[in-house]
Amino acid sequence: MTSLAKGIIIGAIAVVVLGAAIMVVVISAGIIGWKAAVRSGNETVAVQNLRTVAALEVEYFNTHNRNFGTFDQLTNEGMLGSRFAGNPPIVDGYIFNLKVTPKTTNASSSYTLNADPESAGAGKNHFFLDSTTGTIHVNADQPARASDPPLVQ
Repeated sequence: MTSLAKGIIIGAIAVVVLGAAIMVVVISAGIIGWKAAVRSGNETVAVQNLRTVAALEVEYFNTHNRNFGTFDQLTNEGMLGSRFAGNPPIVDGYIFNLKVTPKTTNASSSYTLNADPESAGAGKNHFFLDSTTGTIHVNADQPARASDPPLVQ
């Protein structure tokens, strides 16, 4: 084999290795972008689900003797779909925890609702909503509370 042929073979191998390395970088970037898009989409849907539950809670409150409803009650009434069945329901990568306090002779009914990512890949932010203010609060590091900053959109 001549030195020219060896040079051509080495050059061809170098081009193939370089092309493979570029493909790995491009594919990795695509996967990272896809995962970020999934997290963002899950967060957007979680916020919309919080708003939907809040609106349905007002309707339930006004039609059920001034009491808020649990997920089971809201789904049994046909107000929420079956994807909110379960305790707690996991919807689009978020775990929803609804705590309802029934009314008493001394206090009105109330609720708190948390939406927390099922995993780090499902979402970054944690959300909180309660019947007192109706404001969605957000925390990037832990389950959100009423004292966390409101969601800005």
